[in-house]
Amino acid sequence: MGEAIVFTSGKGGVGKTTTIANIGAELSQLDKKVVMLDADMGLRNLDVVMGMENLINYNLLDLLENKCRINQAIIRDRRYPNLYMIPASLKLRKWEEYEISFQRIIRQLKKEFDYCLIDCPAGMDSGFKFAISGADRAIVVTTPHISSIRDASRIVYLLECNHFSNINLIINDYNERLVKHNDMLSKEDIEEILDMESLGVIPNDKKIIISQNRGVPVVSMHSKSFKQYKSISNKIISLNLLPDDLNYKSAEVLDFFNRKGKTVSYENI
Repeated sequence: MGEAIVFTSGKGGVGKTTTIANIGAELSQLDKKVVMLDADMGLRNLDVVMGMENLINYNLLDLLENKCRINQAIIRDRRYPNLYMIPASLKLRKWEEYEISFQRIIRQLKKEFDYCLIDCPAGMDSGFKFAISGADRAIVVTTPHISSIRDASRIVYLLECNHFSNINLIINDYNERLVKHNDMLSKEDIEEILDMESLGVIPNDKKIIISQNRGVPVVSMHSKSFKQYKSISNKIISLNLLPDDLNYKSAEVLDFFNRKGKTVSYENI
């Protein structure tokens, strides 16, 4: 049985869609079967970032309303054989009415895929509630901007209110030069404010803009953000191997020793 992970933030423009696209591509390269679901209804950007907008015949709303089957709505990425996507609809609806159907679809997808990555819309309204309703785990994406961090803090609180015990953090658009000059909050500052440790820090990378315009994941290009996406993807896999009451530090240790070819039991972590 696979795992459903929702990527959320509260604030728009922090890079959730780019994060999902690149982590999805990298997980597929690590021999995991991945489906990305765009739940940002009314906007629909994941297909553009992936360069797959011309391949759409059906969308998530069609699937929710039983106008098509899963295998008709799902699109395979020919560049990454293990990577698939279900696009969002450009129409808006009262998403509360579809939560049960969405949960059913996620359960079906988890039987076939190792990971279902859900792109959550910005904000904290019905779209947020809809997107998180089918998820097992949440990843909060933030940038080192005060407004983004404050919204991330609120999102963490709402996730906890919705009984999420597995919440992780990714810091995006990080600029080491600004941090050194005390013009940007550091990784440690952000982790302290949110009272959680991050899975990784994605540096400010001009090639991300180029990759979006080309419709290709930046992990397919030689870029400074590639190593971070790869590291985060490995941590996500390690997290899925561990019991829920162990945190990602333990996952890091397990991943390290596994890569060294050593066997480590949970009791020894």
